[in-house]
Amino acid sequence: MFVHMFAFRWKPGVTEEQKRCVITEIRKLQGQIPGLVETSVGVNISPRAQGYELGGVMKFADQAALDAYGPHPVHQKLLSWLIPLIDPLEVDFEDDI
Repeated sequence: MFVHMFAFRWKPGVTEEQKRCVITEIRKLQGQIPGLVETSVGVNISPRAQGYELGGVMKFADQAALDAYGPHPVHQKLLSWLIPLIDPLEVDFEDDI
């Protein structure tokens, strides 16, 4: 299993409606991206958030599925309007337990 974790800081001017849309659209990736086996995303409630207001975790069946996720057309469509709204942080790792 390979894990993709992300956290977003919102850029100035992002509306609450846009934030809700981001969560909805990330959840919709489930079932559209081959090898994406689990998706969790939500508002960050940590007191140590350092400004990151949204966080998420995606689990992929294998390295190939994770590698194919980035350039996948559905993901690229999401990124086309998401990137201008966020300052992202990403971490990918193999969960071999």
